[in-house]
Amino acid sequence: MVLVPGLLPPSRENWVIINNIWKFFPVATGVQWLVDYYPQGKTSVESRFNLPGKWAWALMEAPGFITLLYNMKTLPTELGLGPLPWVNWTMAGLYSIHYFYRSILSPLFLNPSMSPIHPLVFVSALAWNLTNALCLSGWLAGYGPTTVYDWAGRLYWIQAGLVIWGWALLGNIFHDDDLREIRRSALRRQKEQAKKDNKPIDGVQKLYMMPKNGLFHYVLFPHYLCEWIEWLGFWMIGGWNCTPARSFLINEISTMLPRALQGRRWYIQKFGKDKVGNRKAVIPGLI
Repeated sequence: MVLVPGLLPPSRENWVIINNIWKFFPVATGVQWLVDYYPQGKTSVESRFNLPGKWAWALMEAPGFITLLYNMKTLPTELGLGPLPWVNWTMAGLYSIHYFYRSILSPLFLNPSMSPIHPLVFVSALAWNLTNALCLSGWLAGYGPTTVYDWAGRLYWIQAGLVIWGWALLGNIFHDDDLREIRRSALRRQKEQAKKDNKPIDGVQKLYMMPKNGLFHYVLFPHYLCEWIEWLGFWMIGGWNCTPARSFLINEISTMLPRALQGRRWYIQKFGKDKVGNRKAVIPGLI
């Protein structure tokens, strides 16, 4: 079933246009280096327009993998193709696993709380995820390799990419959970105290502390670094000619790096330079 003719699923002409434009997304991120403003998470701001953090996060992240799976199902039929190779479905599965964790499990079931999200961030992130999903799904579902012979000779790189992707995902989850544990511990203490005092708990929506475990010893945003390594492994699976995977990695770095540097400035302002110490923003010893 075609939802939006020429777009869901994308026609080849539209896919080529979107994919080519997407390569230049880092140019748009230049504004993040000039404007120290990101109204979400640690740097969220008070606004009457703010959206509830958990549901806003889910609704801006989930459409990406839903779009990808929809196009994987419908585009081959539109193009009259046979079954897609297992590598295509493996890459689609990796993308969907990551974003199911990121958009459903993490915000709705694992995170004790999330700061409100400004509509500007919500709309930007939603557009980012949909564009990225259109580019990837077009390549995986019909405009990239469509037979097992197209993947011949790449088994070593596919296996290496899978290993890197898997370990990086585990690293991402580990460091995410270290951040969650800060609020879970505080919430447990609040509940115990509230039970003694017979008073309501204060909540942990805007509670922040210095994380200490894993790569947090060296950088303040190791979950960003792990995610970049994930998508490096993903690109290795797809190969050099998988331009959407390459754009995915480059575009993530270009938008998340200035955010990490902004976050480090926030940590210094909140906890002091001595407390932050020699920890870098995202790459140990470098940045």
